[in-house]
Amino acid sequence: MVPVAHRRVDVDGIEIFYREAGPADAPAVVLPHGYPCSSFQFRHYMAALGDRWRLVAPDHPGFGHSATPEPDRFPYTFDAYAQYLRRFVDALGMKRYAIYLHDYGSQFGLRLAMSSPERVAGLILQNGDIYPEEHGPKYAPLKAFWDDPTPEGRDRLRAAVSEEGFRDEFIGEVPEHQVEQISPDLWTLHWALVERHGRREHLVRLLADQGSTQAWFPRQQAYLREHRPPTLIAWGPHDGYMPEGAARAYLRDLPGAELHLLDAGHWALETHLDDIVALSRDFLGRVHPA
Repeated sequence: MVPVAHRRVDVDGIEIFYREAGPADAPAVVLPHGYPCSSFQFRHYMAALGDRWRLVAPDHPGFGHSATPEPDRFPYTFDAYAQYLRRFVDALGMKRYAIYLHDYGSQFGLRLAMSSPERVAGLILQNGDIYPEEHGPKYAPLKAFWDDPTPEGRDRLRAAVSEEGFRDEFIGEVPEHQVEQISPDLWTLHWALVERHGRREHLVRLLADQGSTQAWFPRQQAYLREHRPPTLIAWGPHDGYMPEGAARAYLRDLPGAELHLLDAGHWALETHLDDIVALSRDFLGRVHPA
C-alpha cells in the first residue's frame, strides 16, 4: 500500500481536488467517480496499485472537495462533465492512460476515450452501462421522467437527493451479509458535503439531464466495435440499475473483453476490493505495463 496524495488544480477557473498515488512517470490510470460519490470511492484501490501505476482520481465540480461554481459558469450536465474531464487530464499532462469506468464516471470516461482513442491503453469496466435494453428496474422512475419531464417528476428526483436517498444508492440491493462491509461514511460524508456547499439543486439538474446519455449509447457502442480497446469487465450483478445482463451486453461489441462476475453490488470496491485489485493488476500488467 502506497501513500495517496491530496492535491488541487485549476481547470478553466474551477478548483478541482484530486487524489493521486504512484510515481509521476508511471503508466497512468484515470478514475472518474460516480454519483453520489467522489474520488473517495477509489481511496483503497489507488493505494493498492500505486506501486506500479500513477492513479489519478478527481472530484468532479460540485462533488467532494472540488469547487461548486454557479450554473452560469458550469451547467451540471453530462456534456459539461465530459468536457471538464478532458481538460482535467490535459491540465495534468496525461498523454496515455487506462480509464476506470463506473456509474456516471463511465459516461464521462467513455467520452474521454472517444475524444482521443490513441491515448487509451485499456478500459476497466465496473458497473457502468450503455445498453438500455439491459437496464434494471431501478431505472424505471428515471425513465418515466425522461419520457415526461414534469415538475412533479423533478420533485421526485429532488427527494432522492437526500441522506436516505444516498444510503439507498450504496446499499439498496446489496446482499444482507455484505451490508456491514459498506461504510456509512459513504452516504453521510457525501450528504454532508452536499448540504455544506448548497449542491442539492445542482445534483437534481444532473439527474434530470441523465436522459441525454441515451443518444450517446449507439456512438459509444460503435467506438468499442471500431477501436476494440483492451477491456476488463469486473461487475457486481447485485445492482438494481445494472444487473448481469448489462455486463454481458458489452461482449456484443467487445468479444475479446475479459468478463468477471463478482458476488457484489454496484459499489463493488467496498466489498470486493482484493478481487478487483488482483484482476486490475493482471490486466494492467499486460496492456499498460510499468
